[in-house]
Amino acid sequence: QTKDKAHFQLVLDKTPFYGESGGQVGDKGILIAGSEKIAVWDTKKENDLILHMINQLPDPIDQPLQAKVDTVKRMATENNHSATHLLHAALRAVLGEHVQQRGSLVNDKMLRFDFSHFTKMTATEISAVEHIVNSKIRSNISREVKEDVPLAEAKAMGATALFGEKYGNKVRVVCFDPQATGQIGLFKIVGESSIASGVRRIEAITAQQAENLVETRFDQLDRVSQLLKHPADTYKAVELLLTERNAMQKDLEQLRHGQVQKLKAELLGQVKSVDGVNRLIAQVNLPTAQALKDLSFELRNQLPSLFAVLAANIVGKPQIAVVISEGLIKDRGWNAGKIVRALAQSISGGGGGQPFFAVAGGKNLDGLPTVVKEASQLFEELVSGNKKNS
Repeated sequence: QTKDKAHFQLVLDKTPFYGESGGQVGDKGILIAGSEKIAVWDTKKENDLILHMINQLPDPIDQPLQAKVDTVKRMATENNHSATHLLHAALRAVLGEHVQQRGSLVNDKMLRFDFSHFTKMTATEISAVEHIVNSKIRSNISREVKEDVPLAEAKAMGATALFGEKYGNKVRVVCFDPQATGQIGLFKIVGESSIASGVRRIEAITAQQAENLVETRFDQLDRVSQLLKHPADTYKAVELLLTERNAMQKDLEQLRHGQVQKLKAELLGQVKSVDGVNRLIAQVNLPTAQALKDLSFELRNQLPSLFAVLAANIVGKPQIAVVISEGLIKDRGWNAGKIVRALAQSISGGGGGQPFFAVAGGKNLDGLPTVVKEASQLFEELVSGNKKNS
């Protein structure tokens, strides 16, 4: 309805054009006016009226319409809505009567349920809740609906009020434990978390979404089993594989550490004392960037008044590390960050850092010899400049 358009009549197709979702999500579908089909992308309830969200009005406006609901979406939403009630009851059975709903979201893809509880649910508790809900689903319990039940009588029956809902003197009672629950098919919790103090959140899926998840997980497990040559116990096979990998990783780290220590000993033999400075400029091969950093700091801690430039080949990738002792920074004003940025141009890269330590990476591995040459020239200029200034 608009200011310049009259009311138009709806000829409903079997069911009202709004869902069983507690008002949390509207239906989608189409309005059919003769040969014209108009998409309804949402419905909302306002003051006991169902508003249909469309992008155009039928022409003419006063012709009979047929409203067709997207039944696939509606049924998926109904499944999640029904599962929310079963979940609420299961949580109270597993965790205690203190569990109360604190919010929810239901749509055709998933359900979200917020509830009062002060501790993280254990894997055992989550499994127990899933077991109860799926047991009720398999029982295919018929839903019993009682209209216009006095509120006091509903409470006496054990009805649980929903968070955020306002109730009059008479209410509608839905009983799932004396739509049939079987159409839900399968219920699976996919997330449990804290959203506030004393409030937990469960995210879950049902029906086709749950079936898709199970198929995906089984497919992943099957592919892992194939990679492991179909062991009798896939979990134990993976556990053994990880144990072996960790052991190999420790052996590899020890081997790398030994290589770095051997390289450090060689580099210490290349150190030259120039004008009170321990100068070390060299091209090296190292397994990782962390190894380059560790070697740089070990040299800095072992050698006083150190000026070091390491042009490193890190498994085919060029990196540069510049190390300068604190005394040289304070007394001579040298800065590792400025130096590494200048040298990085030779490897088509960039970098930076602090005055005492800076690194750079690049793309041109063939530029490492140039870095060594330019670092040597730069060191001579720095020393000469300090001599002139003094």
